[in-house]
Amino acid sequence: MAALTISLGQHSDKGRKPSNQDFYGAYLPSEPLRATKGIAIALADGISSSEVSREASEAAVGGFLTDYYATPATWAVKTSAQRVLQATNAWLYAQTRQSQYRYNLDRGYVCTLSAMVIKSTTAHLFHVGDSRIYQLSGNMLEPLTEDHRFWASREVSHLSRAMGAGQHLELDYRAVSLNAGDVFLLATDGIYEWLTDAEMAALIYAHWGDLDAAAEALIAAALDNGSDDNLTAQIVRIDSLPERHSNELYAALGALPQPPELREGSELDGYRIVRQLHASSRSHVFLAEEVESGEQVALKTLSTELSQDPASIERFVREEWIARRIDNQHVLNAPAQERPRNSLYTVLAYIEGQTLTQWMCDHPQAELASVRPIVEQIAKGLRAFHRLEMLHQDLRPDNVMIDSHGTVKLIDFGAAKVAGIAEEVTESDDILGTAQYTAPEYFLGEGGSPRSDQYSLAVITYQMLTGTLPYGTEVAKTRTRAAQHKLAYQSALSENRELPAWVDEVLKKALHPSPHKRFPALSEFIFELRSPSSELLKRAQLPLIERDPVLFWKGVSLVLMLVVIFLLVR
Repeated sequence: MAALTISLGQHSDKGRKPSNQDFYGAYLPSEPLRATKGIAIALADGISSSEVSREASEAAVGGFLTDYYATPATWAVKTSAQRVLQATNAWLYAQTRQSQYRYNLDRGYVCTLSAMVIKSTTAHLFHVGDSRIYQLSGNMLEPLTEDHRFWASREVSHLSRAMGAGQHLELDYRAVSLNAGDVFLLATDGIYEWLTDAEMAALIYAHWGDLDAAAEALIAAALDNGSDDNLTAQIVRIDSLPERHSNELYAALGALPQPPELREGSELDGYRIVRQLHASSRSHVFLAEEVESGEQVALKTLSTELSQDPASIERFVREEWIARRIDNQHVLNAPAQERPRNSLYTVLAYIEGQTLTQWMCDHPQAELASVRPIVEQIAKGLRAFHRLEMLHQDLRPDNVMIDSHGTVKLIDFGAAKVAGIAEEVTESDDILGTAQYTAPEYFLGEGGSPRSDQYSLAVITYQMLTGTLPYGTEVAKTRTRAAQHKLAYQSALSENRELPAWVDEVLKKALHPSPHKRFPALSEFIFELRSPSSELLKRAQLPLIERDPVLFWKGVSLVLMLVVIFLLVR
């Protein structure tokens, strides 16, 4: 499998100034970090009016190159970089406010920043200020960033945006698709204001085999043309690109053969099969124990029918990859694995308990007091997903386990969406979740959001309380917005008269066909199930004809039918 490789040339010079307030750096990690987080390059330019802008530049670049790689592998590049840079900006601004320069930002901890993260086949650009990022195109350089400058006159201008200039950072972002051979230039104004785009391109081509020499040549040429500022250049050439997403687990497991047929007593790579726990058209799950330690685990194999499908293999392997990265008591985890594997299977923690499906069979139309703790624990597991920029996407009673201590855990992550992977791989538009619990937006071909998982949880909550589904089986049939607008929510009160009316209002909002009309956050849905807002309480107190016209007219029709029958009998 091809790997991501680049060539990099860098140089910086104080020029005719007494000190160099620019700062630059790059981090080229080895695998697997290069695959999961990419290669980062950045430069910053301090403002000449400040004596501490060199410290600002160093903090901006150094903080970015260090902290970006400390963010979760599940986060998208954009999310990771923006959060790191916003934190750095807040720190720089606080430094100025606590210093002698608090009333004069032009002398504070302020700098420009241009940064690039190259991950898989995409370059992610982040920019604020007037340093620039160019892409070499033919004999010219095409600027990919815009200068953030305010011109007071033809001769006088000021930075309109910069790191540390304000409490909130307004950052430009751009994603550029890559091809092998692409070349990028990051440069400060000490270079690009004194050389034309054609001159800079010619100097890069003249030193194609030595990019460090090319960066030095750019600086020397700008100085010869009269540059009176600090000068910094970074030149990046893409030498090779990966063919597809790769990380340590995919690379290690994806190409392995199917294991032999497993049955009670079989041994596989140091595990002994105890019994089969579950079998479906997608996978088989076995209770196994490690021969040396006796530790019980769930060993999962992919069905033979899907063993030749790359997408199915990737989703299968993804479950363990996710389980290793979520540390939450309400999410299934995966024990550490050190021994090599000789066939394709995954190892997950074994949960002794029952599925929520079985619990619902044992507790038809359960009381609200027993449903709420389960819903709250599921929500905690989902929020662990969402904090890592992941969606479960297949939340259903069969994928919720309740262990012998009453702890609820989410399982089966094969349909999960991981932002850090989705930005590299074009995922199928196929609906992977179970139709009855899948949010309506998926049937329109739209991407999911945390509100989609909220919808699935609300369906489960509704089902636990009523034994039925809020829209029956109609949601999966609606493939247009017009059809979804016609969906009729069936009041939970019609199935469970003991429910408070405000609970029905909470469920109705979380189950709205439009994700924008659900609760803004999952925590709000959970909070409202215990402490309803005044708005929902007020709505619950409305007459039935206003609150639920469908239920009202159903009741009227029933009464009229009984009257007619009574009259006919007489």
